[in-house]
Parts: sequence; structure tokens; C-alpha cells
Amino acid sequence: MGKLSKRTVDQAMPQGTDYFIWDDELVGFGLRVFSSGRRSYLVQYRAKGRTRRLTIGPHGVWTPETARRQARALLGRIAQGDNPAEERQLDIRAITIKELCERYLEDAKAGLILGKKRLPKKESTIYTDEGRIRRHIIPLLGTRRVKDIVSADVIRFMRDVATGQTRADVKTRKRGRAIVRGGAGTGTRTVGLLGALLTYARQHAIIETNPVHGIRKMAYQKRTRRLSEDEYRVFGEFLRKAADDYQFGTAAAVARCIALTGCRRGEILNLAWREVDVGSSCLRLVDTKEGASVRPIGLPVIEMLEARKPRLAAGPVFPGTLPGKPLIGFPKHWDKMIAGTPIAGITPHVLRHSFASIANELGFTESTVAALLGHAQGTITSRYIHNVDTSLIMAADTVAGYIAALLDGMEFKRQSYAVDHDSRRAAMAKLFSIDASQKQQKENFLPLANRLI
Repeated sequence: MGKLSKRTVDQAMPQGTDYFIWDDELVGFGLRVFSSGRRSYLVQYRAKGRTRRLTIGPHGVWTPETARRQARALLGRIAQGDNPAEERQLDIRAITIKELCERYLEDAKAGLILGKKRLPKKESTIYTDEGRIRRHIIPLLGTRRVKDIVSADVIRFMRDVATGQTRADVKTRKRGRAIVRGGAGTGTRTVGLLGALLTYARQHAIIETNPVHGIRKMAYQKRTRRLSEDEYRVFGEFLRKAADDYQFGTAAAVARCIALTGCRRGEILNLAWREVDVGSSCLRLVDTKEGASVRPIGLPVIEMLEARKPRLAAGPVFPGTLPGKPLIGFPKHWDKMIAGTPIAGITPHVLRHSFASIANELGFTESTVAALLGHAQGTITSRYIHNVDTSLIMAADTVAGYIAALLDGMEFKRQSYAVDHDSRRAAMAKLFSIDASQKQQKENFLPLANRLI
């Protein structure tokens, strides 16, 4: 047919089936004439033993000359080993962020996504991840192809979440509700999850590099709220009132236990009697944020648990209304218990912060406080707990006893401790000369060599 020209293309009439007109000057360049009359330019070549055809575009949008230049560029790439037809097919099939999220969650629920300590992600963590995916990642990036995401998109995403672009009021369960506000902390944590998603994509050869790596995440104000000693006394007063109310009795016991142990809310709510080791003065928690964990508990906690212990100790320590199930309405009970009080608005996690602060103020080291709280810091916890170290139990007695006394309305006067010998002798003499009525209350606070009461 010679060289494809505008005249040749215009004269090409439709027939009963599609047919091709090939250009004699540029081998592989041609025109496809469809039975409908539509005409389209293409290149044809062989790759991996197969004949491939790649459409350049329709006549009208492309002229013979512009299509020829494009065909020459494509054939040049093919001569260097590229396979543009296959690349285009892969590009068409490229998955979106939404599809990637669905795959990730499916694998996470099957136990194939590893979290801390190389263990499968916990159900509670997956629930949190899914919330961030459904409420932030999919609304902002869901339709984007994974391979097209670049660092600029990640930065823009983080800013959009931080400025509340995804704010919403979402109905969750039958009576559940999630108020999505965004903020710098949410933006930073959600970008962390997006990084995990894109690492998952890289591991499955969907992308070659993770665009989240190297992104400077936004700083945010970490929670530093803690109870003052006066607030502890106020809190204790309301706990005593709630304990006498049938509706809030169990919730008040949960709150007091959190305050005296520094445990996380879920660790106490899901505490089972089989995890309570009274003889060793500890809780042997089967499943926590850090995996299995052993927590020393003070004498006030032991006495509290023994007072609640049924004749046949089985099931949850703090049962709800359903037989064999733990209390599930604690968040609502908590809000109602402290509504209208001077400490309204605090969360149960504030009790954990407060426990750590009290322990620090009583002079215990960071390693000891970490062990009391169950933080994963090196091997400190396992080294202390393997034989339930006496010094750690003594620390738990001291902190729990001090907090229990505050909740019961006691006031303490503390001052810095002088290190000269005469002052220390005077302090010890004062310590061991307290009368019998006070001794029972004070002995739980040993060692007291670092403070005067």
C-alpha cells in the first residue's frame, strides 16, 4: 500500500470485518479499519515469542504523521527490549488504594500481617486500623492508583487529615457512634498506617519504593494530663458514691482497679480470675498490647480482688450483665460517674498517666515504673518478673498504697530528703516511731527513705 497518508486513510472503507492497512516505509506501523467505520492507528511487534499490538489512537485525534512519529518512538523502545503493550495492560490493571486496603485488611484478619514482636496484629489493632482506613485513607486516596502515589500526595494527605477534611459523625454499631475530628495526632498516626500499607504493597511487588519513607511527620501534643492529689481525693469521693449505686458498682470497681494498678482500661475490663495470682502478688495477663505480661500488684489491689472473689473463681473479674462476659458498658458508666464533677472530661488512661507520675514522684526509677506499667523496654520486665522480684512488689505496694490513701481522702506532707547522716537518722527515727493506729496505714508505703511523711 506504500506510505500511509491522509488520502489512504480517508479512502479506507469499512467491510464486513475489521482489516489492517500496513505502512511499507515504517515496518510495524499500520491502520486498523473497523467494520463500524472507525479507524485507529497502531503498531505491531513480537515480544517473548508472541505478536503484540498496541493502539496509538483514533484517526481524527491523530493524523498519519503524528501517529507515525509516535509509532517510531514506540518501535525504538521495543528495539531496546521494552514491551509497551504489556506495560499498558499492567497499567490498566494497576490496583487502587482502596483495593490495596481491602487486601491488607483481609490478610490482617487472617493473621498474615505481623505487628510488634513479629506476632499477628491483635483484633483491637485491626479494628483501629480499619477505622482509620474507612474514615481517612479511602475517602481521600481510595480512587488513586497505588503506583501513582508520590511523596507530595502523602504530605497533602497528612495535612488534609490534620485540618479536619475528613471530619464526620459516623454511626458504628447498633448504638455506637464515632465522631471523627482529625487533628495533627490523627494525621501523623494515619500516615504511619499508610506507610504500613505501602510497605505491604512493596513486599507484594505492586510498587518498588515506599513514598512515605522520609516524610517528616507533624508533631502533636502528647497527652500529659494527670490527676493532682486534690483531684485524687475528689475522684475517690465520687467512686465511693458510685460503689453504693447498683448501676455503677462494677464500673466504680474497675476504675479503682485501674487507678491502683496503672493497667490499661482493656486489661482490667477483660481481666479473668485465672490471670490473678494472689500468692505471687501479680496479674499474669495473657494478652496485652505488649503480648503476654506479668504485672506486680500492691496489697490494696490484692485485698480489693479478694473481697470480690466468688466461691468458684472463674470467668471475668468484673462481669457484666451477660453470664460469663465482662462489663461492656464501662465507657458510658465512666462518663456518667464523673459528669458534672471537677474532673469531668478525663479518660481512664489519665489514671495510668497519674500512676506513673506518682511512682516517679515517690522516687522509683524509670525501669521500675516501666515494669509496673508493663512497658516493653528491653528485658527489664522479664528480668524483674520471672521470679516476681520482691523489690518490684514492694514498689507496687508503695504506689498502690499511696494512691489508695489519696482516694480515701488522706493528705500527705512531703519534703526533699537530706542526705547527711544526722538528718537521715532523724528521718528514720520519725519513720519508725509512728503510733500503732498510723502504722497499719503507713507500712504499705515502704521504702520511705526518700521522703518524710
